[in-house]
Parts: sequence; C-alpha cells; structure tokens
Amino acid sequence: MIQTYFRAFGIGVIAGMRALSAPALLSHKLARTIPTKQPTKAVHYMAQPTTSIALKVLAGGELIGDKIPHGPDRISPPQFSARLVSGTTCGAALAEVEGASAPIGAAVAGIGTVLGTLLFYNLRTWLDHDQGLPDAVGALAEDALTIGIGWAIVNDIQPALQPA
Repeated sequence: MIQTYFRAFGIGVIAGMRALSAPALLSHKLARTIPTKQPTKAVHYMAQPTTSIALKVLAGGELIGDKIPHGPDRISPPQFSARLVSGTTCGAALAEVEGASAPIGAAVAGIGTVLGTLLFYNLRTWLDHDQGLPDAVGALAEDALTIGIGWAIVNDIQPALQPA
C-alpha cells in the first residue's frame, strides 16, 4: 500500500513538471490494463482509448508549447492550479486503481505536484539565468526526465480493478 502512495507522490511531481504528461501517461497505462466498454467509475474514463489518445495529443502540444519564449510561468496562478488539479486527479486515480484510498492518493500527489512545480521552476530559472544555459536545453532535459520517470512510475502500477 505504501508503494501506491509513493507512486502517487511521483505522478504528482510529474504533473508539476508537465501538467498534461501525468494524465497522458496514466491514461495510456490504464487503457492497456483496465479497458472498459461501459465506464462505471470515474477512473474508467481515464482508461478509455479515446481519452488516452486525446491526452497524449494535448501533452505533446504542451511539450512543444513549453519551448515558446515568453510563455506563462508554471508558478502563475492559472498554471499552478492546472498542475495541482492534474496531479491530484492522477494521484486519486492511481490510488483507486491499486485499491488504495483515493483521497490519500490525491493529497500525497498534491504535495508532489507543489514540490515538483517549485523545484523544477527554480531549477530551470537557475540554469537559465544564473548558469547561462539556454532555456531550450533545460526544457528538453526536463521533458526527458518527465517522460522517463513518468513512464517508470506508470509501468509499476499494479491494478486491483478488473476491466468492466
């Protein structure tokens, strides 16, 4: 059970790095492990193949949009809020899928989201402004971490839910 909450924390950190990558990765995994024809729970909607495809397209757009100069900072209230909603939703879904408490999964993921958002905002700012590294290089490194770590987290999920 504790591993579930570590994964929820991790998916929250991923949402703090890229708001749409966390739900895209989670939905990709769920669509392949608990496919549902008739959703009966909220988490089943994330397991729909069309949801998975839509989230992957949106996440791809976010990865591209992050490279645009003068975009909004991830710590601006709308961006921060979107990351928090994404992270807590993914944490709740992950916990529910593994048979754990969804509210605890959401709370733990929310903490991970706040930490991930602030940590990677400050890291990218430090690399860009203080170290002189081009922001695109930092962004690409963050993309690689987001996808690599996120992939490892979702591939570790052990669904307790049965397909509907």
